[in-house]
Amino acid sequence: MKKLIKRSAGLLLLAMAVFGCSPEDFDLGAVDVKPEDLVPGLAFTIEHDSENPNIVYLTSLMDKRYTPLWEHPQGRSQDARVTLRIPFEGIYEVRFGVQTRGGAVYGEPVTFTIDEFYAGFVEHELWTLLTGGIGQSKTWIHDNGQYGLASGELDYADPSTTVEWNNFTPNWSPGRGHTGDPNIWESSMTFSLKDGAFYNVTNKTADGAVEQSGTFMLDMDNHTLTITGADLMHTQGWHNKTTNWSRGLKLLTLTENQLRVAVLREEISGESEWWLIWNFVAKEYADNYVPEERPDPVPPIDGNGQDVISTTRTKTWVLSPETPYDWADLEGNLLNNFSGPEAYLSSEWAAYNLDMINATKLTFSALSATTGRFVFTSYDGEPVEGEYTVDQNNDIDFGQPLNAVISESDFGWISTMRLGTSAENKLRIVKTKADAFGNVTDMWLGQRSAEKEEYMVFHFVIGSGGGSTDPLQGWKSALAGKTFKPDVNWFVDWVGFPPGFEGGWTSASTFGNDFTSNSWVWDANVRAVAESASLRFFMAGDQMKVELIQTKAGQPHSAVGSVNIDTENNILNIDIPLVDYAGTVAGWLGTTNDKSITGSTNDWYFVPHGGSNLSNIATNGFWLGRVANSTAAGDDNDEILIFHYVLVN
Repeated sequence: MKKLIKRSAGLLLLAMAVFGCSPEDFDLGAVDVKPEDLVPGLAFTIEHDSENPNIVYLTSLMDKRYTPLWEHPQGRSQDARVTLRIPFEGIYEVRFGVQTRGGAVYGEPVTFTIDEFYAGFVEHELWTLLTGGIGQSKTWIHDNGQYGLASGELDYADPSTTVEWNNFTPNWSPGRGHTGDPNIWESSMTFSLKDGAFYNVTNKTADGAVEQSGTFMLDMDNHTLTITGADLMHTQGWHNKTTNWSRGLKLLTLTENQLRVAVLREEISGESEWWLIWNFVAKEYADNYVPEERPDPVPPIDGNGQDVISTTRTKTWVLSPETPYDWADLEGNLLNNFSGPEAYLSSEWAAYNLDMINATKLTFSALSATTGRFVFTSYDGEPVEGEYTVDQNNDIDFGQPLNAVISESDFGWISTMRLGTSAENKLRIVKTKADAFGNVTDMWLGQRSAEKEEYMVFHFVIGSGGGSTDPLQGWKSALAGKTFKPDVNWFVDWVGFPPGFEGGWTSASTFGNDFTSNSWVWDANVRAVAESASLRFFMAGDQMKVELIQTKAGQPHSAVGSVNIDTENNILNIDIPLVDYAGTVAGWLGTTNDKSITGSTNDWYFVPHGGSNLSNIATNGFWLGRVANSTAAGDDNDEILIFHYVLVN
């Protein structure tokens, strides 16, 4: 039977008398719309379908000059007529408003009733995929990037591109842990169709758990999800990224095993609007997931294994007294990031003994491109000598087991850490660090775990036999007398914090003449400024100087400043602002290191990126980096923005 939300006949007649028209002709004209004008029967109607009362029509009676603003059980809409398909009995709320010259005006919420359950609306595939089906429930967890689906819990998508159901392309997939809270891996949300459409979520944080319960509704036509009484599961530290975690959320992907939901980041976050794509996996799928058999990834290192560990003469490596050991994932990312001796000892489980650490050394002498001799000395006693081979995966095969204590501490119980090879007598070079000239100064040798997808890694630093140079003189020789300009093809990139500067997502083909793909940072105006700019390094006595030339605000601009070099940390202290892109879309890039973590806004990191270092600066150029985001400054992550400069021919 057709159902209408009814108001008193007297109210309707009075309104018709005042405005001199029928509801269908209703027009507020030049009179400002007030909330009390936006009532059922006068400004809009709510009607049930005569054949199926679980279908509800929302119809605006307002003049076409006014854009309708609906908030309803299935989300939000600005259409003059909205069709709702409500499967479950219950009392539902609608709020109607309009967009006026003075802004949005809403009336009071009104309700309508659904008397009976209609199974036809939840027998749709989307309901089954989300919940498991009628009478069932299904639990979802954050995707940690290890289930063969998304790369982590969050992706980004540009709002100027298409971001719709099964039709979207993330512009950045930062990978596991980007949102900064490891507790989210214990969070879960459950969608249930047991006697209704119910939703429960448990968001885990360092302080405990945040639990919510409510109901939910799917709009199958528009592919949106609306939750009432609770929020979509998300990292709680990101809660202020938007005001809407629950209504009309975009479903982008929904399969048996994967759910991806887009939430619009709003300007209240302090950042521009952007789509945040939250990636979830079905818990049952995750619990039973067996990864395909595939070889371990080979983490990139500086050079090849033989070049790293030895030279034509003897090279000795000693265990780092600052950070002698850690654990790493298969990509070479450190899992604990111990900062020094105190970090080990304060853990009350990670042993640290300087005498044992200082006694641990590996000496390599190359015999060929893949073979050589080694000597391993340790606190345990007699040296171990033998021959080694190194393969294309940077696995060092010692031909015999190495096993020695490297630290022991008494925490009320004896904690002992040992350096050992794998069952195959191997250690893999999983990570290296090079100086500004490309010379490897640090390496991490990994013992592959037989139980977990990780390595225990041993951090060695160069000892004797590696040669020495005057680093400051090397810097001066590499830079002085040369002029560099911004690279218009590989303009900028974003990487992690020092010392690793890991990551990056742009390339030599990202910018150039493509002014649409990354128009938020690169267009013809930015290119014009970049092409006008140059940095000329020269010596004034013993002091290195730099001259900046560019077009600034349409006028020629130049400045000369001093350059002081911290050769240990690869930092250039430049006492003038660098290229200024003010007045273009890249004006926000900055000219100084205003979020510096070193104490000086003049400090620029010399970043080895894309294969560049001081030794190949003539062909590969160099990268200068400033802090873009810092958790110490209240940002969500730590990130370095780097600028690429190439030699002027």
